[in-house]
Order: sequence, then C-alpha cells, then structure tokens
Amino acid sequence: MTEVPDGSDPHALAAWLFDLARQGDAARLAAYVDAGAPVDLTDADGNTLLMLAAYHDQPEVVRALIERGADVDALNARGQSPLAGAVFKQADAVVAALVEAGADPDAGTPTARATAQMFGRPDLFA
Repeated sequence: MTEVPDGSDPHALAAWLFDLARQGDAARLAAYVDAGAPVDLTDADGNTLLMLAAYHDQPEVVRALIERGADVDALNARGQSPLAGAVFKQADAVVAALVEAGADPDAGTPTARATAQMFGRPDLFA
C-alpha cells in the first residue's frame, strides 16, 4: 500500500481511499471511515468504495463497509450495482456478502440477475 497522502489535499486522500478499497486493505479503510470518511464516498464515475471493493473481489472490505452502513444498492454513473459487478467478476464471496446484506439482484443495468444468467449462474439468485 502507498503511504498516507498529505492531509491538505482532499482529492489525494480520496484517491488513496479508493485504492485501499481496490487493494483490499479492510482494516485501514475501516479506520478512516470510523474516523469520519464517508462510507459512500464516490469517485468521478459514481463508483463508491463498496463498488470498487466488490469489483476487485475484496470480500473483507465489502463486509467492513457494509458493517459501517454502506449502501449496497448504490449505482454508479453507468447504472451498475456492486452486486452486478461482483457477479461479472465471479467474486462469489463478495456476492454472498452483498446478498446477505440485502442487495437487490434486480437493481441497475444490467441487473445482477441478468448478469448471472449471461454467465450461466442462475443459481446465485434462485
């Protein structure tokens, strides 16, 4: 992981937090959220920390963010949900965590259910 950026640049700090989500540093990211970083921090493309963690198959980060109140159905600017991203990436542990947290398999475009059908995994939402 990279070092913590200078706190005087909020854009650098946000970019660093997004990297923590992608790279799977659940403990560090959770500490920043606990200290006041927005759990639903969103990048320029509308991706939340949860979306990035889900897409990069980081189940520990996904669970940590869910425990802190992350919106499991937040759609990015392309209308994609974290659950659909996890299905697309075949991140089964992330899919399970999101479903357990109540993520809607019919949210977004394409939906997670449609994505599962496309990849021959209708069992995910039976």
